[in-house]
Amino acid sequence: MEFEFDKSKTVCFTGHRPEKLPCNGDDNALVTKAIKSMLSKLVIDSINEGYNCFITGAARGIDLWAGEIVLYEKGRFKNKDIKLVAAVPYTDHGKGFKGYEKWQFGNILSRADKVIYVSEKYHKGCMRVRNEFMVENSSRLIAAVSDYISGTGQTVRMARDRGLDIKIVNIPEIAAAAGQYVHNDVDVIM
Repeated sequence: MEFEFDKSKTVCFTGHRPEKLPCNGDDNALVTKAIKSMLSKLVIDSINEGYNCFITGAARGIDLWAGEIVLYEKGRFKNKDIKLVAAVPYTDHGKGFKGYEKWQFGNILSRADKVIYVSEKYHKGCMRVRNEFMVENSSRLIAAVSDYISGTGQTVRMARDRGLDIKIVNIPEIAAAAGQYVHNDVDVIM
């Protein structure tokens, strides 16, 4: 997998699928709006700190939200030469997406500066391989996390072990501030 962007200026994302988020990631929920706002702030902060390449793992939920945010900010920061890379875990990934998520996925892939299929076919470890690819090619991780016993937690640990700068969007804190209930237990590792 060839990757021609500068690792020192590259950010990757990790986060949960909608069903693991408060209110199932409902766009109309205050907590969802707050999570997206925090992701936007961290993307803008990263751009202002000199990062210009962003890698989304192209999964439902946080990954697709982050990809959309980068595309939006790319339009606002035209002079910064922002790049979006979609690191897709396998070639048929996204075929089962429905409704707006299917549109989001297609929009991100069609507008990304580069689409990298990490594995040709689905296999048990393909998500981990995708996560390793993102971490190995980045110097910062933006993670939206409600628990660390997941692929998201695995990616945060990988990033920590490799010395990436990690920015956490703490979903339980946001949910509490928004008055939403989060059913996941939180095991903070930072």
